[in-house]
Amino acid sequence: MAGIDDVARHAGVSTATVSRALSGRGYVSDATREKVAQAAQELDYVVSSNASSLASGRTRNVGVVVPSLNHWFFASVVEGAESALLRHGYDLTLYNLTGGGDERKSVFEHFLLRQRVDAVIAIGLELTEAEVSSLHAMDKPLIGIGGAITDVFSLTMDDVAVSRLATEHLLSLGHTRIAHIGGGKEFDRDFHLPSKRRIGYEGALTDAGVTPDPALFRPADFTLPGGYEAAKQLLGSPRNRPTAIVASSDEMAIGSILAARDLGLHVPQDVSIVGIDDHELSTFFGLTTVAQFPLRQGEQAVEALMEYLEPDKDAPASAGVPLYYELIVRSSTARPPE
Repeated sequence: MAGIDDVARHAGVSTATVSRALSGRGYVSDATREKVAQAAQELDYVVSSNASSLASGRTRNVGVVVPSLNHWFFASVVEGAESALLRHGYDLTLYNLTGGGDERKSVFEHFLLRQRVDAVIAIGLELTEAEVSSLHAMDKPLIGIGGAITDVFSLTMDDVAVSRLATEHLLSLGHTRIAHIGGGKEFDRDFHLPSKRRIGYEGALTDAGVTPDPALFRPADFTLPGGYEAAKQLLGSPRNRPTAIVASSDEMAIGSILAARDLGLHVPQDVSIVGIDDHELSTFFGLTTVAQFPLRQGEQAVEALMEYLEPDKDAPASAGVPLYYELIVRSSTARPPE
């Protein structure tokens, strides 16, 4: 089996140059990098991850911590991060915290501190001061996605503004009796997303001179069945049926579309529905939504992380970056019925 010395001789360069060219660490001209890659290919040379780790003190492995993979959004952020890490030659170790508090404590107090990962990406988790301090003490770079975390480079989503934009779209069409399907209290944990989205919804109504009606709010669990059940109660009301619904996720919005159809209502002629996320099924259902581009969020986090991990790059200059969102109008919204 060929070694790094063989590749160096074959390419006519030093072993240090081979190491930089194949690892991507440090400057090597494009011509030299191509020459080394060709030599490695001709000799069937494969970089030893163990040897690389011993030489650099790095595992070329990044830990990604996510609250749940049951929801499309979190799974999509992980997918974006994984694709970007692979392009940079890094592996990904996934820690899924569906189990709750004990599982989270075990991950942050044991698994992430065992030198198994070079860095950590936390998705949708509002890390505690102790969790941040322990990772910083081990010199592990940390990137957060979702909201601002003290002393951590964070990619932040303005959930108040996202929900406000969805509601303003309906107001601009002439709707005033607008319902909201948000998260229940059990989901109002990290970054308080359900509360923020309700604040955005109510703020848009108030600014438009519409008094928010508590009877037009229903909590759900961010799933399609949860949205279906909540919408059926709202749309089944004989006296206070809304002409439009803002759902805090596309899955709940799609459930609302199905509930409307089961009640004999037409979308958007009888009721307009808007979601948040831009789920992969939203185009199929013609759902108007506020897109958050989860794949791009994962990729952005990795690009920021590389500025910490790669020696020829500087750490990000700012403490955080606001994430991009965009209203995408499809066929599920229209002017209210006369």
